[in-house]
Amino acid sequence: MTAFGIPKDMQSSAQQIAERFNRANLRSSAAYVARFKGMYFYLDRKDYGSAPVATCRLKYAGSLNNREFAIFKHRSNRYDPEEFMFPGAPHLDGTIEGAMRCSL
Repeated sequence: MTAFGIPKDMQSSAQQIAERFNRANLRSSAAYVARFKGMYFYLDRKDYGSAPVATCRLKYAGSLNNREFAIFKHRSNRYDPEEFMFPGAPHLDGTIEGAMRCSL
């Protein structure tokens, strides 16, 4: 972990994981778009040429398979790490793939 955020090699690996998931699980008109800010990895979903829509945020905790999850709540327009009452919650396992499965 660095004081400035997620290390560049971890960002690259996370991006590759998201791209692989998109190819394997989504139609060509839909994709998860990854972005990084500080210690956070954000997953937005883009469908049918629309602007990306926030889905969830993962907090970097030292590895790609140990991340703290927060779902984006559109009603309150914020990420909520305490919310676990949504249909995809059983897929959460600390991984990027689990977060993407959860957000489907």
